[in-house]
Amino acid sequence: MAGRASVSRRALLGVGGAGVLAGAAGLLRAGHGSDEDKTDPGTVPFHGVHQAGIATPVQDRLHFAAFDLTTDDPARVVVLLRAWTEAAAAMTRGAPVGDGAVGGAPLAPPDDTGEALGLPASRLTLTVGFGRSFFTRLGLADRRPKALVDLPHFPGDRLEEARSGGDLCVQACADDPQVAVHAVRNLARIGFGTVSVRWSQLGFGKTSSTTPDSQTPRNLMGFKDGTANIPGTDADLLAEHVWAAEEDGTPWMAGGSYLVARRIRMHIETWDRTSLAEQEEVIGRSKGEGASPGRAREHDPVILDRMAPDAHVRLAHPDTNGGARMLRRGYSFTDGTDGLGRLDAGLFFLAYQRDLDAFVRVQSSLRGDRLNEYIQHVGSGVYAVPPGVREGGFWGETLFS
Repeated sequence: MAGRASVSRRALLGVGGAGVLAGAAGLLRAGHGSDEDKTDPGTVPFHGVHQAGIATPVQDRLHFAAFDLTTDDPARVVVLLRAWTEAAAAMTRGAPVGDGAVGGAPLAPPDDTGEALGLPASRLTLTVGFGRSFFTRLGLADRRPKALVDLPHFPGDRLEEARSGGDLCVQACADDPQVAVHAVRNLARIGFGTVSVRWSQLGFGKTSSTTPDSQTPRNLMGFKDGTANIPGTDADLLAEHVWAAEEDGTPWMAGGSYLVARRIRMHIETWDRTSLAEQEEVIGRSKGEGASPGRAREHDPVILDRMAPDAHVRLAHPDTNGGARMLRRGYSFTDGTDGLGRLDAGLFFLAYQRDLDAFVRVQSSLRGDRLNEYIQHVGSGVYAVPPGVREGGFWGETLFS
């Protein structure tokens, strides 16, 4: 591993290594041609200071995938990230990968799997993150952000290894589920031999909004979720609570963020047999309007001492946690049954923050949350999400430069 860490900057960036450039060509053939002309009104810009899919207005569907590396060679991983970036830039503007699904060499597999042919971009965003093990596997432990810490074990956690961790993650969000699945499928195909899928999660029905003037969505418990979420339009709050900064101690992460992904199983059947009055007391808001006790409207300022001491909203509120805030992009999920006649359903919690301490502080406060009777955390992952991609650049370029 020590030898891997000494790979030259030229080799890592693919500037002068013929083998690296040849590998990139093999993973993803060039040939977008007039793809720039194939955009549609429902596109989200791919390039920028920050990765899309964080403060972006939340789409309706999610396909999240965690990958394990099958190599410890940083140069091969850079080849992969370059190929992934090129493919992602095409798919997010509604174009096929490489030479597309049809019209290529008839005796070779097509560059694109084809299930998104004829579909618009559907506001597709693709967001990539690196887990702690990513840096260890590649001999880059000295480049791992200090803020990327392992989460402590929280009471009530029953984390499944098969649904936790991963060296890399990809978050695909779109308004069409087939577009989101197509995106992850093609990245997995391109990554064959360098990464393998560790676990994945489909999500629907966004449970939070980054658009302040939109209606707050509801989770599977029937309550509005994310009323006080950070607006994606508030640059000051994003800078304070979401975007990593150079002065945080990891300059290559400036403009990036830290992602917590948690698969939270809801005990739907138990919740559905609970009275409305108790449901509202557990959450700390009314089920219809979403107002807190003593208030008439959802967005009226909350009065914490009017809520039960163990109400979820009270324990999760920034005033209870020293001002800690996160930007949430959660989704509901239903994955069949658990074999005992109960729905395997719940919330796929996604939250971005400038420092993972924000999540740890809030989750620690929720140890006494009455809602814990109805939920259980069964999957978990934490990732460093690098800054956005410049034109001609690639995901993670600042890490390897």
